[in-house]
Amino acid sequence: MDLSKQVIVSWLALIGIAVAGNSSFYTPEEDLGGLTYHRAANDQLPNVLIIGDSISIGYTTPVIEKLAGIANVERIPVNGGDTASGLRRINHWVGQKKWDVIHFNFGLHDLCYRHPDSPNHGHRDKINGTIAVPLDQYEKNLEQLVARLEATGAALVWASTTVVPDGELGRIAGDEIRYNQVAARVMKKHHIAMDDLHAVTASFGPELFRAFGDVHYVKAGYEELAGQVAESIKKALGEKVKQGSNHE
Repeated sequence: MDLSKQVIVSWLALIGIAVAGNSSFYTPEEDLGGLTYHRAANDQLPNVLIIGDSISIGYTTPVIEKLAGIANVERIPVNGGDTASGLRRINHWVGQKKWDVIHFNFGLHDLCYRHPDSPNHGHRDKINGTIAVPLDQYEKNLEQLVARLEATGAALVWASTTVVPDGELGRIAGDEIRYNQVAARVMKKHHIAMDDLHAVTASFGPELFRAFGDVHYVKAGYEELAGQVAESIKKALGEKVKQGSNHE
């Protein structure tokens, strides 16, 4: 096999591994562009990393555009899934790059109920299923994730988990409030800034949701989320600059 064919085979194998490893964490086809959209990096600008699930994939592209000329914004190359998945992959996601700000969330997949026989996306089933990550384990997982992210030296911004609407097949409306309360306690303990995306989505009318019972949003909904995310990142960048000048 010549070199070019070897490269193609290796590339296809890597894609297969990535897809297989992320098969349980659903991202709508309409939003997949957020996984690959990017702008050319500017070495003079700070680096920002977005970590999150399909909701973050939906707002990544407009966040990149809103922060053009302000920061190099990247995201993890997959749907981040739940905290258990995050713990397995966080070292790979963070890598060796120096990050100035990391904006992160886990939650919707933690509070999801699944059953192996369910025909729904991701085997969601809040009637017969088992919750992915119980609340007490969620807190423990967040503590470990925060410790790893703090080690990067980046300014951290926690995004609260967005609204679970009535009619969601694998999630119970209101559970996100309990998970957000636990997350807020962890973030407060570690003095981590919080971006309240739950409050933003709680104000959304039905026209901003993709469908009844769907946790995903139409473009206008993601634009609103992106505006909030971009502002929280700019604020974190400003605070980091102040801290740096105070230590000179």
